[in-house]
Amino acid sequence: MTTTLLLGGRVHSPGRAGSGAPKSREATAMAVRGDTVLWVGSDAEALDRFDPRDVEALRLDGALVMPAFVDAHVHATSAGLLLTGLDLTACSTLAECLDAVRRLAAVSDEPLLWGHGWDETRWRAGPRRPPTRRELDDAAHGRPLYLSRIDVHSALVSSALLTSAPGAAGLPGYSANGPLCRDAHHAVRRSALARLTPAQRRAAQRAFLSSAASRGIGCVHECAGPDISGVDDLRDLLDESDGGPAVVGYWGELVSSAEQAREVLAGSGAHGLAGDLFVDGALGSRTAALHAPYLDAPDSCGALYLSAAQVADHVVACTEAGVQAGFHVIGDAGVATVVAGFAAAARRVGREALAARTHRLEHLEMISPAQAAELAGYGVVASVQPQFDAAWGGERGMYAQRLGADRALAMNPFAALFSAGMPLAFGSDAPVTPVDPWASVRAAVHHHTPSARLSPEVALAAHTAGGALAAGPGRPSDGVLMAGAAASYAVWDADGLAAAVDGPTPRCLRTVVRGRTIFAGEGALRT
Repeated sequence: MTTTLLLGGRVHSPGRAGSGAPKSREATAMAVRGDTVLWVGSDAEALDRFDPRDVEALRLDGALVMPAFVDAHVHATSAGLLLTGLDLTACSTLAECLDAVRRLAAVSDEPLLWGHGWDETRWRAGPRRPPTRRELDDAAHGRPLYLSRIDVHSALVSSALLTSAPGAAGLPGYSANGPLCRDAHHAVRRSALARLTPAQRRAAQRAFLSSAASRGIGCVHECAGPDISGVDDLRDLLDESDGGPAVVGYWGELVSSAEQAREVLAGSGAHGLAGDLFVDGALGSRTAALHAPYLDAPDSCGALYLSAAQVADHVVACTEAGVQAGFHVIGDAGVATVVAGFAAAARRVGREALAARTHRLEHLEMISPAQAAELAGYGVVASVQPQFDAAWGGERGMYAQRLGADRALAMNPFAALFSAGMPLAFGSDAPVTPVDPWASVRAAVHHHTPSARLSPEVALAAHTAGGALAAGPGRPSDGVLMAGAAASYAVWDADGLAAAVDGPTPRCLRTVVRGRTIFAGEGALRT
């Protein structure tokens, strides 16, 4: 078996994730054999230790070597459709959004027009409202059209698509002329997904995985579920991942017994019953569950989809089945429900049993230090998305529009979560925010609220070793670069770690997953 020796670089491993500050290791050389890191040290040590005739040497010329990033929360097909379909994230006006739909309708012969990313709160001119259904029907020339909002918790649909889900009109969240949310959105989204051809789905998944690999990502956690994608979609993605980033699949379906948990896992092919199992919705769509009303919708406190008793039953069932449980939760009322559910579960099976399963929570945008400390006691991982703050934080961002300045400044308290002892795992929630791990690291380091900021070391650990930890027991060698660890790493054209964190986004030269090169830039490394 050939030994690959990387020389003349900056080999940086931010250490294992956890409640303590990660201890980084820096070197200039690394040896890999098969799927395992054999050795890490200096160039001088490497030349003493290895016979040049027995190794394949790669000259790094000062390049930065890091553990491959882990994106702990993605929706691969939807993110891929953003690459292959209609990207509305750059639209700055209502007119631009409608023009983009017209252009797609003029050139696409697909049975469904699919787009994503509109955000009326960021439109700079003209009416700051979503398009009406009549405007969409005109722009799409009467064809089926699905346009998810940036948070994917509401969507605009054409009349032609709505007719394929006739029951949606009687469900909570239905609007006769505006975005659909809650149950009405779920019903229409299922209908839209059913219209995607297998070829569309596979092309989207391949595009997403290829793009992720080119950004130094070695593993993604797919957050699938009945109201998000579908079993076929998840199984196709798991099959498609050969040759690309590893995929850890989660299925967001509620269970109430260990037997039911095992049946659902077997039927879905998932790794765990976690991810986007919705306790509440999202702030942008005003469906996150709040204790106090929305500032810009005083008659609404959002939507709570699960009770504390349901949370407890699910956590106990998964714990007894030996698998991870987890939930999507954003608003403060939603977080309170989850904390109460975990407390009830602990009374039934014990804290130690909960901690042994490494259960996880997605987003946790409105959480107090006391709640974080309690969840840390149950061994819960915080799967969070720093680019949310970059996109919507600050005094004038969407959070402030929806909640007011005081509540907005307390959003996404990463430093408080870390100090409370909750392991952090970073993700993008793609297509909600871009697959860009360096942007996530920078967003955590430069959070709008200074007290929420993380050090570069902690942020990097959260996007590498933290992601490996978030996949549950049995993956202790991922996310670090040391002898005996998995050979999953990325090589970056960066003049040191500080430049990569605070300067322009570095270029990925190579991404390797357990010894397998899944991305190689042209002329990246020399022998």
